[in-house]
Amino acid sequence: MDGKSRKESAYVEDRAAATGLTDLIFSVKEEVGALAKALKLFETKGVNLTHIESRPSRSNDRQYEFFVTCQCTNGVINDVVELLKTEMGATVLQLSRDKMTADASGSSEKVRSELPDLSKTAPWFPRTIRDLDQFANQILSYGSELDSDHPGFTDETYRARRKQFADIAYNYKHGQPIPRVEYTEQEIKTWGTILRNLMDLYPTHACREFNRIFPILQEQCGFREDNIPQLEEVSQFLQRSTGWRIRPVAGLLSSRDFLAGLAFRVFHATQYIRHWSKPLYTPEPDICHELIGHVPLFADPSFARFSQEVGLASLGAPDDWIEKLATCYWFTVEFGVCRQDGQLRAYGAGLLSSFGELKYCLSDKPEMREFDPEKTGVQPYPITEYQPIYYVTESFEDTKTKLQKFCDQIPRPFVAKYNPYTLEVEMLDNKDKILNHAAKLKDDFEILREAVSRLCA
Repeated sequence: MDGKSRKESAYVEDRAAATGLTDLIFSVKEEVGALAKALKLFETKGVNLTHIESRPSRSNDRQYEFFVTCQCTNGVINDVVELLKTEMGATVLQLSRDKMTADASGSSEKVRSELPDLSKTAPWFPRTIRDLDQFANQILSYGSELDSDHPGFTDETYRARRKQFADIAYNYKHGQPIPRVEYTEQEIKTWGTILRNLMDLYPTHACREFNRIFPILQEQCGFREDNIPQLEEVSQFLQRSTGWRIRPVAGLLSSRDFLAGLAFRVFHATQYIRHWSKPLYTPEPDICHELIGHVPLFADPSFARFSQEVGLASLGAPDDWIEKLATCYWFTVEFGVCRQDGQLRAYGAGLLSSFGELKYCLSDKPEMREFDPEKTGVQPYPITEYQPIYYVTESFEDTKTKLQKFCDQIPRPFVAKYNPYTLEVEMLDNKDKILNHAAKLKDDFEILREAVSRLCA
């Protein structure tokens, strides 16, 4: 390390020791699990991260950049930097709020000059539907990476099969047809067991929108006990119904990236199925959860609009708001309960795809609370057991209205609007854009006025 680098390292260590905070931007090769590997290095050295942002590298289209704020008072930031460089081949920039220094890795002046003042700008987010390609593989865990308590952990055949599905998703790009999968007899049997048990409960436990759409899926997409529907056929059905589409994903995305997909009416779905030994249990989303739990209501116009609102609200939102929005998503889209005809009915995908929790959620065991984003968004919840609390909504439109009012508080200098013709997100952040949007609304209102006039003539 030369004299200049030693001096810069000393500066960063001094700042970390004095404030407990230091900032890093590091670029790594785009590969499966890159972020998870990097985070493991911070964990190994006992460095907590209070902020994480990601974006495609501006200097290399095969790399990704991560901006992190580290909370550390034990003087090991430089150790983490060295590990990032030696174990991951990363290029690392070390920053402070008033000074930025580069390491000895040869980072160009051009790259440094293009780095924004991240404390004053919104986090990067996709602007077009093709931008989803840029983060779709920044997953927190790959499909074949299983915890030791997973039912398929010791089943090498199952793990290899999971990797096949993950590889399909990893190589997928927007605009391509989702590859067809030939499911095995054992996989189809597992699907059939799940579907057969759930269908007995739907008439008395599922919301009316679900019960209206599910027979259509049976007819048009092959939702049968002896057949696992193909994601491509289901995606085409959703596009015809509400403009939503499915995109295969290789593993778990971060909350920010997953919610961003919703803004484009894109649902990231897994294609593998749970282990055959426990057909009524899965520790993570599988194709049964995605197709049986989520897909039917994405074909409902009101629910589709509500789901997209969550995604649009997330674009450019600060980290604390991403957490609130993800929690609201958890208690609605995943584990939501609604009131219909004086009765409680389930509409959350986590309920509609779980035989045990679907029965439990409408019993007298859990606590029911009215959906209020202010309170719901900060409610802790378990992820490996039945929910002790559910939030009840009156309707999807009512939920959307409450969420929109809640999201008015998000500190960002624009409003995000989706253009279904160009598949882009537009930012209404100046007078001309707002006036242009108002003109479009005026045209739509004139069409509505004429239609009403003809109806009443």
